[in-house]
Amino acid sequence: MEHAVINWQAQWIWGEGEESPRNTWRCFRRTFEVPAEGWGAAKLSLTADSRYVLIVNGTQVGRGPVRSWPFELAYDTYDIEHLLYKGRTNTIAVMVIHFGVSNFYYLRGRGGLVVQVESDCSGQSKVELVTDEKWKTSLHLGYDSRSGRMACQQGFAERMDARAWPTAWHSDNFDESAWPAAVLIGPVGTQPWSKLIPRDIPFLTEELVWPVRIESLHQVKPVAWTASIDIRNQLVPDSVNHANPVGYVGYMAAVIRTREAAKASIGLMEAGRVKACYVNGEWLSEDRYSGVLPERYAEIDLKAGDNFLLMETTGVDHGRALQLGIDCEIPFELISPLGEAGAADSSFISIGPFASCEVIDHLDTHEALHAYQGFNSFASGEGLKEELDEEAFPAYSTYLAIRTIASSAELSPFREWIRPFPLELVSRDSIFALSIWKKESQSQAIPYSLQQAVIPSGTPAIVPAYEGADTEFIIDFGRELSGYIQFEVDASEGSILDFYGFEYMRDGWRQDTFHLDNTLCYTCSEGRQSYTSFVRRGFRYLMVTARNAGRPIKLYGVQLLQSNYPVAEVGKFHCSDALLNDIWQISKHTTRLCMEDTFVDCPAYEQVFWVGDSRNEALVNYYVFGATEIVERCLRLVPGSRTQTPLYVDQVPSGWSSVIPNWTFFWALACCEYFAHTGDEQFARDMWPHIRFTLEHFEQKLDERGLLFIKGWNLLDWAPIDQPNHGVVTHQNMILVKTLRSAAELAKVVGEAGDAAAYEGKALQLSQAINAHLWSEERGAYLDCIHANGRKSDVFSMQTQVIAYLCGIAEGERGEQMKTYLFAPPVDFVQIGSPFMSFFYYEALAQIGSSGVERIITDMRYHFGQMIDYDATTCWEMYPNFAENRANPDMLTRSHCHAWSAAPAYFLGANVLGVTAADKGWRKVVVAPQPADLQWARGTVPLPREGRIDVAWRLEEDGRVMRLQVWAPRSVEVEIRIPDGMDGIVERHEV
Repeated sequence: MEHAVINWQAQWIWGEGEESPRNTWRCFRRTFEVPAEGWGAAKLSLTADSRYVLIVNGTQVGRGPVRSWPFELAYDTYDIEHLLYKGRTNTIAVMVIHFGVSNFYYLRGRGGLVVQVESDCSGQSKVELVTDEKWKTSLHLGYDSRSGRMACQQGFAERMDARAWPTAWHSDNFDESAWPAAVLIGPVGTQPWSKLIPRDIPFLTEELVWPVRIESLHQVKPVAWTASIDIRNQLVPDSVNHANPVGYVGYMAAVIRTREAAKASIGLMEAGRVKACYVNGEWLSEDRYSGVLPERYAEIDLKAGDNFLLMETTGVDHGRALQLGIDCEIPFELISPLGEAGAADSSFISIGPFASCEVIDHLDTHEALHAYQGFNSFASGEGLKEELDEEAFPAYSTYLAIRTIASSAELSPFREWIRPFPLELVSRDSIFALSIWKKESQSQAIPYSLQQAVIPSGTPAIVPAYEGADTEFIIDFGRELSGYIQFEVDASEGSILDFYGFEYMRDGWRQDTFHLDNTLCYTCSEGRQSYTSFVRRGFRYLMVTARNAGRPIKLYGVQLLQSNYPVAEVGKFHCSDALLNDIWQISKHTTRLCMEDTFVDCPAYEQVFWVGDSRNEALVNYYVFGATEIVERCLRLVPGSRTQTPLYVDQVPSGWSSVIPNWTFFWALACCEYFAHTGDEQFARDMWPHIRFTLEHFEQKLDERGLLFIKGWNLLDWAPIDQPNHGVVTHQNMILVKTLRSAAELAKVVGEAGDAAAYEGKALQLSQAINAHLWSEERGAYLDCIHANGRKSDVFSMQTQVIAYLCGIAEGERGEQMKTYLFAPPVDFVQIGSPFMSFFYYEALAQIGSSGVERIITDMRYHFGQMIDYDATTCWEMYPNFAENRANPDMLTRSHCHAWSAAPAYFLGANVLGVTAADKGWRKVVVAPQPADLQWARGTVPLPREGRIDVAWRLEEDGRVMRLQVWAPRSVEVEIRIPDGMDGIVERHEV
């Protein structure tokens, strides 16, 4: 795509007040005259911190920016000439959403907007308008800045009150005279945005998708009180500046005031945030709770008057909010234990923290993180001890004494430890809690008229109303989607529509999105109105709850603006097995949903660019869509994390400084594979220094045996393999060998012969060290690890044996033993637990040839066939084989859409169709189908620059003859191979 490079004359602007306010929605406007003649092509360039929506003369133009590092912030350029009124006043309006906290796809900067409009006058670009003090700005008062965090990975849930703000604020006839002027921050180059770079990928799609049916209807009664509470940012205020886990020891408290004694219920819908709960000094023992983690409920006794609620909030917190609810049949109120709360304070107080630390998994925690001797369990990331002891931290005795408090009057000795929770950390309601915890829920037959909500007929659905209760209905979109909720409604002022998206339900059981507040709350103004969300969400099912309706609500439709990286579905696969066809389709759809401005792991829970995941996702994409710009963008983003660690971070750009060594290795491998796929030598030259840089730093982690001995998140699979966060982990030593060999090949491409030889030598030395120290003669297999204390693991896993074969570590008799395991995994070995790991398993099998491909097909039918049996439209993150993978036996997987799982779309094209590159840039192609037990297959594989390869084969004469047709561009050299033992009838067509 064309990259617009701007000579910036604009200034960064913002509003009065805090530089980086939490969850702030701010509007900007600028009116200007466009002459009847003189302006040629008009372009508008802009960016913002954190996200923007651009509107020109009432037309929404685009959203952005793409995720990027603050020191290399991306900007967008739009053609706006067709939107301008010549000889009239024009209006540019921008909504800027500033997060004010770091997450997994954003590093906290400060609020800001920069805009520049240029016109083409006789071939010369002229700056016509810039952001300066002439712009007007105001907070958007319709958006609730107190809404809770969606997740530690993401921003904030969306709560919009249409009564509080004019919908026409962006129109040209809006009176902006009461708005103050924008505040100048400084010119382009002002920190933290030291450099602006042009967007390097196309704009994402926005495709209107209607649902398929109303799935269920319920009459419901809500619990009395709910809130979403940010404990992490209260107990460790500086944690807004990063997304690393923090450990802390502390408490939160409030007073529940009632007129008379009563029974009540307390609901903890993120129970991991609370270690213990006390009411009036009484500890709620384990047998008082019901529900399955992370959801716990307890019956409590309230006395007349004030009841002291104390919750111990001790643990390791990544940034997930506590979803808290209280229900009681009689009226109650929450008040501050300190008496009257200040205007900016909530009813909750915190006590502590008595100790805290920041957890960074690749650092020496003793030196870098904290000074508390007994706090090692926090810093290791391996959880909290069952009970801290007196050696843990100096204020241990005070920490214990808090547990004995039975009323507010007993707080006086601890005043120095007490702080009120500010309102901004306690939401008014938790829409998530209200969506999953109901006082009553009664199923209703669905009137067909309600189905009008999913039919684009123009006829409204009348939402049924129930006296004294709310109306809840669940919409099925028929498949997983990702984008922006849109709806049109006619309702009375103050009517509320709560939306909650989730991925899976079956036979009355719903898999709630714990750890993700996937909700939107909309309070209606009077009359007919429409709304399009500003927050991306992923889901298949959408629960809608109508509350507080003054008259019947007319719903003219609910849709989703499906948004993803723009791709043509060039790749195709179809064969004699209908199950494999379904598996290929869900793999394709999964990959598409997980292509945003980068690859992302999943469209719902995280929306995060995980570096290691994207290596496999890129390979699938090559075979299904053929998109290369998104791959290049992902690979170039990674080295920006060297400001956090030279080992490179496992998700970027991110405020979580986490290292998974394998993810960095997969990134280096993906760089080599991208070069092989495209033949782009400039890319190879650009990336080689970054690959060499990080490998040099990993080299420093080799121990005296020559093995990688490292503290980090030493992950490969979710299965219970022995992969400690400190020690020698076998699989990542092996993957490092493969990485060093690939780096040697790339070094040759860029003319670094000395480096190439050095890396080949290092790979050989590491391989020899693995075979010397990590092989068990007794078991005839590679052990999983050597722990930091020197203990050799007694765990043997398929994961380690697969990687040994794939990376060429096992040779000779050991190599033959690995082959045996690939076809007949020992039952006492840990089995493969995720489709991500299956990708490497399939790679290893594919190296073997036709028998390996037969095994791939068998495995796909079993594992991915399970997904099809459960009506999956996308690939699951995990297999349902291990209890470790889920908290509830009904929970088949965590994420139901995860692109690291889309392996079939790659292997069916590369092996069953048999289309692979034989030279860099696909200048030469091999077509060597491997039928397994199939009778026929046909499909398409995209080429990286232009054209495609079409293949159709069919077995004839009882499988003795393959009739093979190949269509390919005449510029591509094609080598055709018929399977051994077969005769071939070949047709080669040039296109």
